[in-house]
Amino acid sequence: MSLIEQAAKRLEQLRKAGVEVYSPAVGGEAPAPDASIPTHPPARMVPASPLKRSSAGRIAPSAAVSRRIELDLNALSATGLISPDAPRSQIADQYRVIKRPLIANAMAKGAAPIKRGNLIMVTSALSGEGKTFTAINLAMSIAMELDNTVMLVDADVPKPSVLKMLGVPPGPGLLDVLTDESVELSQVLMRTNVDKLSILPSGTQHARATELLASDAMIRLLDEMASRYPDRIIIFDSPPLLMTTESRVLATHMGQVVVVVRAERTARSDVRHALAAIDACPVKLVLLNQARTSTQDGYGYGYGYGYGYGYGENGA
Repeated sequence: MSLIEQAAKRLEQLRKAGVEVYSPAVGGEAPAPDASIPTHPPARMVPASPLKRSSAGRIAPSAAVSRRIELDLNALSATGLISPDAPRSQIADQYRVIKRPLIANAMAKGAAPIKRGNLIMVTSALSGEGKTFTAINLAMSIAMELDNTVMLVDADVPKPSVLKMLGVPPGPGLLDVLTDESVELSQVLMRTNVDKLSILPSGTQHARATELLASDAMIRLLDEMASRYPDRIIIFDSPPLLMTTESRVLATHMGQVVVVVRAERTARSDVRHALAAIDACPVKLVLLNQARTSTQDGYGYGYGYGYGYGYGENGA
């Protein structure tokens, strides 16, 4: 008996046993679908990680995922940096005061709207005044807010130090996004174990960094960064104003600028020249670093941080 005859005989046995059989080969019809049994479209095979080819001929992920890094928060606290999980401290309270008007301006809650108010540049007149320390602490303090997220950008492209101070190895970043169309911001952005804090490294150093920061590509990137998430505040650690050209170019794109001045060290003339270089910025805040303050309450303020405000014509 052939295989076909065996199959036909088996089908006949099943029919006699009361089993409904669908067999197109012998003219059978498919049973009507049971409405109680859900039907699903056929499965479709998709690539595990969709790829696209860039204009430069490189293959890059079409949906890049930011790299996650783990900051050693205990080690950072030991160096004086703010940690969200650390007990309440003098420096943390000082930054709570410093950040409040910046957040109000960033979220358009000040006296007047400020264009790109959520882009905040931290700089100084000269090097060694504590601007990077201030930028990191300001970002950490804002990350503790319930209603805001924060991105910390190492924009000191001639001498990047944010990653070094945080104990993170260098990697691609801002300049790579500006020079290579195939590099997406999400590919170089670092997510951290501080829930609301992400970091954008300065990236690969470039001989024409000033021109890159002044380019249309930079303006488009800043517009995207400023408008993509309404709750995001972006802190830029900038080069000193009197020592580089990059900081002055960057300041033209900012809504707010914090100028760090080291007490009893920075000459007043240098501070005046630095402020004159960012005169067009709508809001300017002067932060006095390592200022001696008297202890008049239970907090015991000693050698810490002071602050003051200098606003432009549109300031709040």
